[in-house]
Amino acid sequence: MNVQHVNIKFFVDGELTVELDKVIELFHRWTAEQIRDELLIDVADYRHVPAGPSVALIGHEADYVLDNTGYRYGLRYNRKTALDGSNEHRMLQAVRSALQACELLEAEFATLRFNRREFEITVNDRALAPNTEETRVAFEPILRSFIGEHLQQSDFTVDYQRDERSLFGALVSLPKMVNVQEPV
Repeated sequence: MNVQHVNIKFFVDGELTVELDKVIELFHRWTAEQIRDELLIDVADYRHVPAGPSVALIGHEADYVLDNTGYRYGLRYNRKTALDGSNEHRMLQAVRSALQACELLEAEFATLRFNRREFEITVNDRALAPNTEETRVAFEPILRSFIGEHLQQSDFTVDYQRDERSLFGALVSLPKMVNVQEPV
């Protein structure tokens, strides 16, 4: 299985306490200053969509979205372009990029915190990863190896999204916080 277009969402710890207008301003500043290694292009305001993306920082390689899907706010990193390397390398890149963005948001907004013991992983490509039992069977050892080797955790739970109309993905719950500081 070739895992591309990895999405990682780290959830807000508690309630979202930041005004979304301030997030929009910050994302515009990030775009103007090109603070990421990825090309940042624009900011999109989706606050009118209930239980949706809210505010998106649109990039060429990836998007960073303050996302309220499922009425649960979090920061979603959405990798759009393909990456070379192993499946684990691509997942690690997505986790690191999401965590770095979470850290930048937390540094900007003193009351904002992200939960680093739970995250959602999604493959945003229905052709590569349809939401089927066959995909789950193929993905499970890849995910378990990634969590064990790169996140250095052994006692965790994985709850797969089973609705075939949804993208393939899972909610991962960990006993300790994710910490992957090294560069990709």
